[in-house]
This record gives sequence, C-alpha cells and structure tokens, in this order.
Amino acid sequence: MNAHSSISASTIRAYEETEYRVLGDLPMTLIIGVRNAQLADLHRAHDVDCSAFITAANPLSEQTDEADNLSHQAKLADDLTLGHFEFIDGAGQHPSGDWPGEPSFLVLGVSLNAAKELGARYKQNAIVWCGDDAMPRLILLR
Repeated sequence: MNAHSSISASTIRAYEETEYRVLGDLPMTLIIGVRNAQLADLHRAHDVDCSAFITAANPLSEQTDEADNLSHQAKLADDLTLGHFEFIDGAGQHPSGDWPGEPSFLVLGVSLNAAKELGARYKQNAIVWCGDDAMPRLILLR
C-alpha cells in the first residue's frame, strides 16, 4: 500500500495503466505520465491551460451496475453544466479488459482543487489532472 494513501498498490497500478479515452470530434487516449500533443492543442483551441478526466462510475472502485453508473454520470454532467464547464465524453479502460470501461468526462479548464472536489463528491479514489504541460497525472484522493 502507498504510504500516503489508503488505496491498495494494485489499484493504484491499475489506474496508472488505464487508458483514458477522450471521445468526440478529436478522439485521443491519455496515458498517465505521457505528454499528449493533441490535448495541448485542445487546451489552446478552448483557451484553457488545464483539464481533468473524471468519472462518477463505480464509487470507491466498487463495481456498480450499468444503470447506477449511468445515473451517477448524469448527475456529474448536471454538476458540470451548472458550473459552466465545457466537457467531452470519455471512457477509462484498462488494457486487460478485466474491468468494464467507465464512462467519464474530460473537463476543460477545471482547476486541480475543483477537480479534486468533484472526484471526492462522487466518491472516487482518484482523478486524472492535466496542467499546462498537457501531461496526465494521477491524483489520489484517499
């Protein structure tokens, strides 16, 4: 277990290995620790210097049925809309395929603190945050 987290080392490793797929008009895959030129271009096109990949699915990494996940995700979309955030549909999927892909959003222009608050509100263990260097970073919340 990570000395600074209550999340198991195997779960953290799974998050680090997951492919964070941004859908929409300009699909791309975000990989933890790898700068993404397409994301940098997207940031520039939307005049933002950061973004976060967030889901409301499977709170605390406990597998939930599809209907519940879609309901959680719809509530997150409502919160993002109320907060006047621009967001793009996405899906987090581990390459092994052992865990179902999780519906997610790439939220443009969201600060690290606001992204962490959203993740915590939806009982997530972690979020993926990208700063002005367009490098996805795993941010543990527990």
